[in-house]
Amino acid sequence: MKQLFLLFPGKRRAAPSFPAPLGGRTTFHVVLGAFVTVLLAACANPALRQAEDLGRSNQWPAALRVLDDARAKDPNDPQLRAAQVRAREQATARLILQIEALRGAGRWDEASALLSQLALADAKHPRLAALTTEVERSRRQDAQLATGRAALKEGRLERAEGVAREILAESPQHPGARLLASQVAQARPLEAAVGELGPAFQKPVTLEFREAPLRQVFEALSRSSGVNFVFDKDVRADARVTVFLRNVTMDEAMRVILGTQQLDRKLLNETSVLIFPNTAAKQREHQELITRTLYLTNADVKQVQAMVRTIAKVRDIHIDERLNLLIVRDTPEVLRLVEKLIASVDLPEPEVMLEVEVMELATDQVDSLGLQWPDTVQYGLPGAVGQVLLSDRAYFRASIANPAVVATLRGTSGNSNILANPKIRVRNRDKAKVHIGQKLPVFTTTTNFTGSTSVAASVSYLDVGLKLDVEPTIQLDNDVVIKIGLEVSNLIRQVTGPGGTTAYEIGTRNTSTVLRLADGETQVLAGLINDEDRKSGTGIPGLSRIPVLGRLFGTQTDTRNKTEVVLLITPRVVRNLAVPDASLTRLASGTDASPGAFSSLLRREARVGVAPSSGGAAAPTAQAQPAAAPAEAMLKLDVTPQIPAGGTVSVALKNESGLQIKGELEYDAAKLTPAQPLQGVTPGRYPVELAPRGERVVAFRALPPAAGQVLNINVSSLSASGLNGESTSVRLEGSGLLTVEAVK
Repeated sequence: MKQLFLLFPGKRRAAPSFPAPLGGRTTFHVVLGAFVTVLLAACANPALRQAEDLGRSNQWPAALRVLDDARAKDPNDPQLRAAQVRAREQATARLILQIEALRGAGRWDEASALLSQLALADAKHPRLAALTTEVERSRRQDAQLATGRAALKEGRLERAEGVAREILAESPQHPGARLLASQVAQARPLEAAVGELGPAFQKPVTLEFREAPLRQVFEALSRSSGVNFVFDKDVRADARVTVFLRNVTMDEAMRVILGTQQLDRKLLNETSVLIFPNTAAKQREHQELITRTLYLTNADVKQVQAMVRTIAKVRDIHIDERLNLLIVRDTPEVLRLVEKLIASVDLPEPEVMLEVEVMELATDQVDSLGLQWPDTVQYGLPGAVGQVLLSDRAYFRASIANPAVVATLRGTSGNSNILANPKIRVRNRDKAKVHIGQKLPVFTTTTNFTGSTSVAASVSYLDVGLKLDVEPTIQLDNDVVIKIGLEVSNLIRQVTGPGGTTAYEIGTRNTSTVLRLADGETQVLAGLINDEDRKSGTGIPGLSRIPVLGRLFGTQTDTRNKTEVVLLITPRVVRNLAVPDASLTRLASGTDASPGAFSSLLRREARVGVAPSSGGAAAPTAQAQPAAAPAEAMLKLDVTPQIPAGGTVSVALKNESGLQIKGELEYDAAKLTPAQPLQGVTPGRYPVELAPRGERVVAFRALPPAAGQVLNINVSSLSASGLNGESTSVRLEGSGLLTVEAVK
């Protein structure tokens, strides 16, 4: 045993005894290192250990508070500074993840509380302001979305569409707003696209005028509907109108008259309309213009600008390529058309993952068999140098190389498999390249004989190995068309050129083709074969060529080399083009003179009369008469707007008339099934019958294919009959649209 002493200033203490199996000096260093480690740990700030323990239990905000307090007491400690920065990064990263999750779940109060914690942890964090804005915006958008859904349920389609457009202008990928816009488009036919008008414009009227003054017609309309009309000073007072309209709404009648008289209107409020000539000057004077800034996510802003100019014929348009945004100034009708056009093209591009496997299969076989005879035979005086006298011929001896005969029995063979297995993610119609190999330097010298001779050398590189070029085109049916170019090259030999320059002889094999593969289908491209077969022999001339026995008089070598390149390619579609809804691909575009204007088509129930030809002006034969609403029954339809996957939807029917109503509920039998099936009923149809003032609720269960879909339950074959057998038409109110949530 040895005693170890540690010397400190002014002190000498004896340390405990330690065994020294490796020698006294080694033991000294080990003990000294351990002691220094313990000493440093004892001297470290206790806040570091406490923060480390809190960090192990994922309590980073608490660890950050501990380090902040310790740093306030000792601001010059570098260990505290480093630990504080690390803890702040961990705490803010976890808070941001939690805020994003709560925002996606719609738990705004909890998200706001975590934002306060993030502000305390790092008030200058770059994402703090953006997250605060996003949370407040998402909270407001949820309230707007609830308003839009209520408007859709009440049949106010324009209000619901306006809410969806407002939300999508701020958040183009908002799922709830996109769903609401789709539901509005499905609930309203293309021909029924009208502006947001008051109830007075929906009153039914009947007009029968022949060569009547224009102002007299509008005076009759005003008295019958309660709508106020204001005329521009340039509206012709002597304009004559001949019109026969029966059972049309006030709005439809007004649009027909204005369209035939080259007039236009401006809605001042729900009951007031300004009438003015439909000229360019008057349009600039009276039409209200709005400016909308549209941010593009995927589409190229220059291409969108060209499309908007060509189709919508906008007045003013400006683009910013840096921010990929579009600023448009035009009428609300044109901007509505522009928004729908952009929504139909601003889609993410498809992407495909190409799994490529390239193999070079090489085999070589060499066989050598036979007897190797000596090349020379000598006869002379052994050991003599120079000339030899003929008189010494008695001492001449015959000699050959030792050994005299060598038997060769050798065979070699080999297999090689060079494998390259890259995975490339490529965007639609973009090119991708793979190069696996080496770059060979090629030197080029240039000699200048002007004045003093000088030599300049330059180097270029030659690619040798595997080159693969692919260009995929993703089809809508998930097939992938791939242009493939494959080149395999190898170095054969090095060539020395003039002046000592270096060149190489390269062997290449290449192919190019175009394939169409389904998603996940594997295609094998093979046949790039290089087959080399050589035979060589050495031996006694003549005798070595005898079949079979010739191997006794010489050696024959058979060499066979064969290489083949095999390419396997498998496309896997990562993202295909999401085809937009039909509401975005089939749009009402107005007329050539007024892009985006509302359609002047009438409802299917309306009837239009044609005025007979008249030789001269005549007084009106009839005044505008408000047509009484025909006796008809009214059926209200109410469907649960949103259900979870596999949930149950309730269809409530209410008869608002004193007549008995019969009809059928139409639904998609592949996605819905009645909770109480009826025997002998065609799938997809469910008969219903309601007594006067009666109500009925029919329940349907969502099948698995309905997950993530927007479905429609319609009522058809409606008929109403009274106690005496009289029948009348049935008017249906309400929407049968419902949304089935995707499986989580």
